[in-house]
Amino acid sequence: MSFQAYLDAIEDKTGLTPRQLVEIAETKGFNDPSVKAGTILEWLKADYDLGRGHGMALVHVIKKGPQIDSKHVGSEGTHRDESDMLWLDGKASKPASS
Repeated sequence: MSFQAYLDAIEDKTGLTPRQLVEIAETKGFNDPSVKAGTILEWLKADYDLGRGHGMALVHVIKKGPQIDSKHVGSEGTHRDESDMLWLDGKASKPASS
């Protein structure tokens, strides 16, 4: 599953866009460099029933922003993304792929 597919599935499950979840995480201080991924995963599990795979995609965005390594773009396999910049504003507002 690609990073973007994980984020889209998180939106389906929670009803919140990835950007909204990032904003909530920031209010909790989870974007601080000292906060470990496990702490964020525990919050996502407790409040949104997200598992580790989905949670780690969101941890990446919370801690590092929406840009992913270009090695995932256009590569073969299930983890291929169309762009190195993830869309955080919801599936409905995502520009169509060219």
